[in-house]
Amino acid sequence: MIKVKNLTKSFKSGDEKIVAVNDVSFSVPEGQFLTITGKSGSGKSTLLYQLGLLDIPTEGEIIIGNQDLVKISEQERTAIRLNDFGYIFQDYAILPSLSALENTILPLIMQGFDFKNAEIKALKALERVGLSDRVNNLPSELSGGQQQRVSIARAIAHSPKIIFADEPTANLDSETSDQVIKVFLDLNKEGQTIIMVTHEPDYAILAHRTITMADGAIKSDVLNK
Repeated sequence: MIKVKNLTKSFKSGDEKIVAVNDVSFSVPEGQFLTITGKSGSGKSTLLYQLGLLDIPTEGEIIIGNQDLVKISEQERTAIRLNDFGYIFQDYAILPSLSALENTILPLIMQGFDFKNAEIKALKALERVGLSDRVNNLPSELSGGQQQRVSIARAIAHSPKIIFADEPTANLDSETSDQVIKVFLDLNKEGQTIIMVTHEPDYAILAHRTITMADGAIKSDVLNK
């Protein structure tokens, strides 16, 4: 479970102080699919970046187990990002010179897996997202939806405790977006904890729960099913 307590993220723009996330508190149970939605500038992606340790909050706590992740060292944060979290971004963030398989293997090698075990895990992850027949293709040989599924495979290959997804369907057409969301739903049915930012209300309500942000604060927190 993630417990977020009084989380705030502010920064300066010239002489002006911008509060992007304002005193936010909530918990995410293990195995929950949570969507975070809101208008542009509402703070939803900034909040996700704090939760995923991609940025450091100005104030507050992010607790997993008995550990406050805000207070740990950068070395410890890096280890958690690499070993316990998986990330999916709207621009796919896969390397153009590497095949789908190589893109999925690379983080596993960085985590210390030997090549053979990394390859086994990568192939299994690509199979789970329906890309067994595309493992040797370069990103330029894949559609946008297929590239996003490579990024999902990369994120799940090491069996992370939590997946963080930031607008994963933003650059995709509706049919391809539906396919990507189905992958998330299937992963969640297997017990995967997922926190996903989306501006699409039709996708937000498919999750167990939806938090709506406005002006950096939680406007609503609703159970969908």
